[in-house]
Amino acid sequence: MIRRLLDGLYLGAGVLAGLFLIAIFVLMMLLSVGRLIELNIPDGDLFVSWSMAATAFLGLAHTFKSGEMIRVGLLIDRFRGRLRWWFEMASLLIGVAFIGFFAWHAVRFVYDSWRFNDMATGVIPNLPIWIPQLGYAAGLVILLIALLDELVHVASGNAPRYEKPPPVSAEEVIERAVQSGV
Repeated sequence: MIRRLLDGLYLGAGVLAGLFLIAIFVLMMLLSVGRLIELNIPDGDLFVSWSMAATAFLGLAHTFKSGEMIRVGLLIDRFRGRLRWWFEMASLLIGVAFIGFFAWHAVRFVYDSWRFNDMATGVIPNLPIWIPQLGYAAGLVILLIALLDELVHVASGNAPRYEKPPPVSAEEVIERAVQSGV
């Protein structure tokens, strides 16, 4: 039950990040074509920048849990057995500490914006600034949950779910490179 809920949370955040990516595309096209036909989109560039932040942060947990996050394994990939487990645990603990720190301050930042009734500047001044800041804070909180989820999983003696098995054939290496966009 909890596993399905957590996986749904990560997938939902990834889908939301994808929707913000589509919003960026639509807004950029409207802004570009709008210049040609003299159509003005008030604060369009501001909405694009907010969408970019939401895309980047909301996509983090899904990317991490899918094993697609950039991970330098130059050191850890050389170890096997218990030593590797210790390095995995240390990496996850460091990740939890850093992301926990950033998530805490992001949530406080959004809370302060709400508490002080901060409003956006520009053509649309009546938009509470905490609304677009939610994507940033929510993305970091969901990533923290994903890291804690993985920390508990690895601490229980299981292999990390974010790590893909090594390719077994040259075709699989090529397929993974094509899928990752390399």
